[in-house]
Amino acid sequence: MKPRVSLQDSSLRNGNFSLRIDPVRSEDVGLYEARVKYNTEVHRCIVELGVITVTLSPPNPVIENKLLLMSCNSSHRASLVETCWFHKEHLGPTSRKFCSLSGALSILHPAMSDAGSWRCQLRYSDKEIISATYNLQVLGFEGPANPVVYAAAGSAAD
Repeated sequence: MKPRVSLQDSSLRNGNFSLRIDPVRSEDVGLYEARVKYNTEVHRCIVELGVITVTLSPPNPVIENKLLLMSCNSSHRASLVETCWFHKEHLGPTSRKFCSLSGALSILHPAMSDAGSWRCQLRYSDKEIISATYNLQVLGFEGPANPVVYAAAGSAAD
């Protein structure tokens, strides 16, 4: 897994034996065991790593007005009950929420307003809820509804 895996050497003396994986990949799912020997004592820690994946079709960045399909999957073993998508959920009246059983979200005509933070939340039959955030980029034009711009002679126009 090198060079994606590292130990924080400076923290080892303080008893922090954390393993860092960056970036995490789907194939990293599974059990991880740490064994630490101190004098004659051996300590073990077992951690299970689950992975949630957000995929886009077509891939990011998305072209304005071209069909977009966003899907969210997880390595969790229980049955999926519901998938919810939240767009700009902390920004007040522009926030949106979509829920479905399939886990996929299709946007027929993505606009510049669809860009930004999307969070998919997966709810499972064992009451487990997991989520991931994805930053969607949309390529297009954002500007006035009227494409005529007036500028004074001798000045700059954007």
